[in-house]
Amino acid sequence: MTILGKEAILEEMKKGNIGIEPFDEKMLGPASVDLHLSNAFRVFVHLPNDLCMTDDMDFKAATKGIQVHNGDTLTVKPGQTVLGITSEKVTLGNGLSGWLEGRSRFARVGLLVHISASFMQPGISNHQVLEISNFGPIPLKLIPGTPICQFIFQRCESPGKYHGVFAGQTPENFWLG
Repeated sequence: MTILGKEAILEEMKKGNIGIEPFDEKMLGPASVDLHLSNAFRVFVHLPNDLCMTDDMDFKAATKGIQVHNGDTLTVKPGQTVLGITSEKVTLGNGLSGWLEGRSRFARVGLLVHISASFMQPGISNHQVLEISNFGPIPLKLIPGTPICQFIFQRCESPGKYHGVFAGQTPENFWLG
């Protein structure tokens, strides 16, 4: 399995095997594409009972959707986790998969953009949800529109297509819940 470099990413975009909406070539790095933080978030709420980790568990039962208005920020306190979503919709052909990774400039102050769900299946077509946590010692302000993470593309040895519960996520259906 091969990680795609800049030219290969552009070639796969021309072929229609990678879609990024909206896209600007400035987002493209040597082997990744920067994705931006949208203004839609889900913050955790206090629950009277424990949340059982089962296949039918609904994360929306433990969170409340909010939108950050233009020019505002969302502060993430040390030890706090919030859910965010990318502004861009990423579409992959059935022969490509990908990895969502943080950016080192933010990691150096304790910002984690995904807890454990960094792999993106072949055939996805959605905005990427981010499990954003502050592992640093100081509060961090999230600013919508910031290039918060990067997407790394990888060829699959055989094609596949994701049909899971999170297919088709958008900022609207994410925060409205």
